Amino acid sequence: MRRSDLVQNKEKEKGPIDRTSQIVFGERQHLLRVLDSLEGSNPPIARLQQERRLLEELIHARTRELNQINTAWDEKIGLVLSAEAKPEVLEKLARQAPESDFYLLRMISEHPRANARTLQKLARHCYGAIRENVARHPNADGATLALLSKDRSQPLWYLVAFNPNTPVPLQRRLRDRLKRLGDANAVK
Repeated sequence: MRRSDLVQNKEKEKGPIDRTSQIVFGERQHLLRVLDSLEGSNPPIARLQQERRLLEELIHARTRELNQINTAWDEKIGLVLSAEAKPEVLEKLARQAPESDFYLLRMISEHPRANARTLQKLARHCYGAIRENVARHPNADGATLALLSKDRSQPLWYLVAFNPNTPVPLQRRLRDRLKRLGDANAVK
């Protein structure tokens, strides 16, 4: 999770923070690094075994939590991380993924083989990083980019202005807007 995600998600805090796959995966990665660090140290054997067991229990708990969010989570991530992933597979994974699987959906939104239909679905996701990825993706179609240019929750219009698939009239309007903002800031 990026620091900016914490700021964006503050708006939604009305109770406990949802544990999305982005958060749980980050915790598991951190625990794995702690385990690696422990393995490289030389504490007394009894302490090493106890701490290793505790860390492994926590790692397994995070893995179970990821699988509760989306069954066979690690296998799905493996598919998405493959450079050879087929667009149809990415589309199916995006369609079947629960909304709270921020990490998987973010990885799909970054994948160079994600097709326009997949990106169109992801353009409506609540997680800002996913929408940002779609706004800059070279496979996003004009209709999706037009939708993102109107996003009031974050300034995606700037990314849309420089996407080569943005329809020329929209691209001109957005670049004019950018120029006006630049001119207004120069006067101050």
